[in-house]
Amino acid sequence: MAQSLYESLGVPKTASQDEIKKAYRTLARELHPDRNPGDDAAEARFKEVSAAYEVLKDPEKREQYDRFGSGNGRGFDPGAAGGFDFSGVDLGDLGDLFGGLFGGRTRQARPQPQRGADLEAHVTVSFDDALKGVETRIPVEVTGACRTCHGSGAKPGTAPRLCPECEGRGFKAESQGLFALSQPCPRCRGNGTVIDDPCPTCAGSGRERRTKRYSVKIPAGARDGMRLRLKGKGEPGASGGPSGDLDVVIRVEASETYERRGDDLLVDVPVSFPQAALGATVEVPTPEGAVSLKVPAGSTDGKLLRIRGRGATRTKGGGKGDVLARVRIQVPTRVNKRERELLEELGKVL
Repeated sequence: MAQSLYESLGVPKTASQDEIKKAYRTLARELHPDRNPGDDAAEARFKEVSAAYEVLKDPEKREQYDRFGSGNGRGFDPGAAGGFDFSGVDLGDLGDLFGGLFGGRTRQARPQPQRGADLEAHVTVSFDDALKGVETRIPVEVTGACRTCHGSGAKPGTAPRLCPECEGRGFKAESQGLFALSQPCPRCRGNGTVIDDPCPTCAGSGRERRTKRYSVKIPAGARDGMRLRLKGKGEPGASGGPSGDLDVVIRVEASETYERRGDDLLVDVPVSFPQAALGATVEVPTPEGAVSLKVPAGSTDGKLLRIRGRGATRTKGGGKGDVLARVRIQVPTRVNKRERELLEELGKVL
């Protein structure tokens, strides 16, 4: 374990700046992660010599280290990996040197791709349309690239320019004793560019709200509250990220005829007392047309009679539910003299 920055680079304390640079170049070529894939020890050693060079290449930092750094723990931690505490060390400024060593370019900050937000929209359909299925179009407000500046944020005829504060890197290194800590550039907020003349439409954001219309297929048998997900129809992603999704919530209007019970449809069938008592054949409405249904003799009010396969289409598994005919015995509110006599006579028998 090296006990000083000079020992990390393998040079004496009296070494010249050229000797320090030469020693670092040699070690960097030997230890660089690209040449030692999967070698944790080489990677740790590479970080150690990089941190040492970051200090010793700067005459001012080297002077501070020579005066205060060795032995007092300021920027030097024997308990850390390789003898040094690398937290907060900015290795981004080594790009100019690595470019010469490995053919690379100075690293610049680039915003990470971000997935767009999911959106939610509601569509209302009639009860009959929900039963048979329907295709409809719905309006959705989304944020997209500004059509005036085409997403650049700059007024037409102008363009964003390289941030003079960070020189396009998107971050700045702030001195923290012997080392430097990278922070997003306050001038460009990490974008690497600044806009001098913003677009009047989007005020420099490069994005604007607009209304899009999407076709939605409501499946046969759709229920109130059902949700459909349209992939990629949400908010556009940022920095090349994917778009979010659009959740469509279906609202089904109430029916004057039927009550929905899962995939079954409940319908009230009015019958007279004599029909309920003696039995009768009645007409029952279904979504596919009226059907004849036999009401058994002695049926009571509220009795359910099932007509199979005439209900709502099942959205999963196929097939259809049933129509449930609920017997409703009608009691006359007014009776004539003859009807009264017959009812009184019946009452005596019962």
